[in-house]
Amino acid sequence: MAETIADVGEFGLIERIRDGLPPAAPGVAVGLGDDAAVLDLPGPVVASVDTVVAGRHFKPEWATAEDVGHRAAAAGMADIAAMGGRCRALLVALTAPADTEVAWVTGLLQGIADEAGEVAAGVAGGDVVRGDTLTVSITALGTAERPVLRSGAEPGDIIAIAGRQGWAAAGLTVLSRGFRSPRALVHAYQRPAPPYDSGPAAARSGATAMIDISDGLLADVGHLARSSGVLADLDSSLIPVADQLSETSSAFNVDPLMWVLAGGDDHSLVATFPPGSALPSMFTMIGRVGESVGNGPGVAVDGRQWSGQGGGHDHFR
Repeated sequence: MAETIADVGEFGLIERIRDGLPPAAPGVAVGLGDDAAVLDLPGPVVASVDTVVAGRHFKPEWATAEDVGHRAAAAGMADIAAMGGRCRALLVALTAPADTEVAWVTGLLQGIADEAGEVAAGVAGGDVVRGDTLTVSITALGTAERPVLRSGAEPGDIIAIAGRQGWAAAGLTVLSRGFRSPRALVHAYQRPAPPYDSGPAAARSGATAMIDISDGLLADVGHLARSSGVLADLDSSLIPVADQLSETSSAFNVDPLMWVLAGGDDHSLVATFPPGSALPSMFTMIGRVGESVGNGPGVAVDGRQWSGQGGGHDHFR
């Protein structure tokens, strides 16, 4: 019979977690094992917190513990990248039923640590409590030489995207229909691949605004546009649609562009740049920023303003 949290207890579980994690990452002066972590970080500190809940954000039958760890860590780390920063440390809070297997928890932490290792960050501390529903909350801490906000876009700016978009939504569609392939799309849903280096690169290249696409391209670009008081006009002919999406879409009677426009969880980055800017190599132009007219700030596709329905995820709708 598999060993559970109830078998080892809170402190036994913490020891298992601590023993299984790599040494403290650079910038973490004091990590796991004390009352609080001590970080030695240069420049402005950027912080973000994300929470994933079993049955809401992941299904155990669709994702391993390691997959959940990767997804949970990626969500917070992508937010740091979207500010033009780099993640340095993670704090992890876990709520779990007592009958949760210890192996699941250690797998979760391994996935978190592996994702953090993508940017040479690490787990610096956290908390474990008993509860009825598996819940993972991760606070990401990073630094940014020049934080890039959502609110700086100006009319005439170029809108550009970095990273894959629509892959996770396609993977979710595949899983929801009872299939496990194409494997590349399913894997994209299970383990996002945010373009972490793109955020700092955009900041260095003079990005005026930036956002992480977690809830959908239309929804999140809309947030950026409203924060900036502008109209973000996307050009559908410029938006990349990967061959894998096009090849799979016909089997599910889906327009692959809708996966790209409305799908979340890929954690691609969208940034705006001044007119005439040389875009960082990982960014592709997908539109232009215009004046806010008619219905006010928001997002349009091919000149037609989006109404706000069906364009992304809303936790309470």
